[in-house]
Amino acid sequence: MTDPSSPAHADPAEAPDAPPASPASPASPATDDADAPDGMLVLGGPSGADDAPAGAPATAVPCAECGEGEYDADGYCGQCGARAADPRDHEEYAPSSWVAGVCDRGIRHESNEDALAVAADETGRSATIVVCDGVSTAARSALASASAAQAALEVLRSSTSRGVAVVPSAVAGALGARLDAAADAAAAAVAAVTREMDEHPDGEDDLYPSNPSCTFVAAVVDGDVALVGSVGDSRAYWLPDAGEPRRLTTDDSWAEEQVRLGAPREQAEAGPQAHTITRWLGVDAPDHTPAKVPLPLTSPGWLLVCSDGLWNYASEPATLADVVAQVAARPDGSDPLVLARGLVDWANAQGGRDNITVGLARIDVDAPERQVVPPRPDGGELPVDPSATTERIVPGTAPPGGRADAQPEREAPGESTHGRGDGPDGGDSTHA
Repeated sequence: MTDPSSPAHADPAEAPDAPPASPASPASPATDDADAPDGMLVLGGPSGADDAPAGAPATAVPCAECGEGEYDADGYCGQCGARAADPRDHEEYAPSSWVAGVCDRGIRHESNEDALAVAADETGRSATIVVCDGVSTAARSALASASAAQAALEVLRSSTSRGVAVVPSAVAGALGARLDAAADAAAAAVAAVTREMDEHPDGEDDLYPSNPSCTFVAAVVDGDVALVGSVGDSRAYWLPDAGEPRRLTTDDSWAEEQVRLGAPREQAEAGPQAHTITRWLGVDAPDHTPAKVPLPLTSPGWLLVCSDGLWNYASEPATLADVVAQVAARPDGSDPLVLARGLVDWANAQGGRDNITVGLARIDVDAPERQVVPPRPDGGELPVDPSATTERIVPGTAPPGGRADAQPEREAPGESTHGRGDGPDGGDSTHA
């Protein structure tokens, strides 16, 4: 790994292909890119092979593509070469009527290294959305992201800010402490993956230049306040029905550093090292304390949390707000799950060069029991109801209507690379 103070110089073209990781998690699928892009999400070096692709079941299963062949031990059809579906290729969650999310492999990646974990109650007052994006040049990145997302969710669900919920500043402070604890738990989960790798190497771990690592972004809603915390380049946006849309997070990335130095954002985010990240979760991370931003919920709108598989195609808040509005205008588009599916489909239609994760919370200031309290300059923290659910819907299945290009063609060894795209519209992050 390169020095955290300078961007990593990853060469996606030289990176070996990484098969999909297998661990199941209530949060995210992990995926790999067929043509490694400029600036993959990696830890300071070329990407390598990941965990082996999901193998075929013990008993022969007919190919879902051609219906004639059977999947071999590597999970591919012996007749047409189609890849067997991995349950993490597409996962959907709808814990309540106002919160939902979708985590999808995308089109170009062969596995899903994103992870999603969500929880919410039905009062419209308490919710948690966590997104982690595995670093492509890191070993076991799919397992790292899934473990981190679930560990963070458990902390955020099990703790509350009882007794201070009506005081926004106190709520924000308590939420900030919870987000810090959640990031600690997520980092510890990634460290546990690293220990397991060191104690029980699987033979492919040495192909990666970096230890297991991932990004982290979490949004917690508590009554009339939300708090967002992030490490890396996964993002959160506030998209009000009326008013100025906002990006709530600031990327820890090479591209963001260039923007601070005066480079146009569009140019910086299209560069070869655009997705090189300067902070992450992992044993060799310089710091994993999340940068936090409070959001008073005084008007209706969408709180959106996503990986770069979505924002690669609509980085600016106004652009993303337009996309959300267009998708929401479709039949049933105002339903959070339908909207999340639509945004994933839209990103796939743009090329699907990366894993795509979208988590949404519909904020309605007229929701039962929601009492808007004037915002305080120091923000406020939000307690999450520990009884909130994390209902998982349609695990391992494609959204209604499917995806035109859901299964990539099988490639000969060495043809594809571990990355998130091969151009400005896609790219995995790398550690700086």
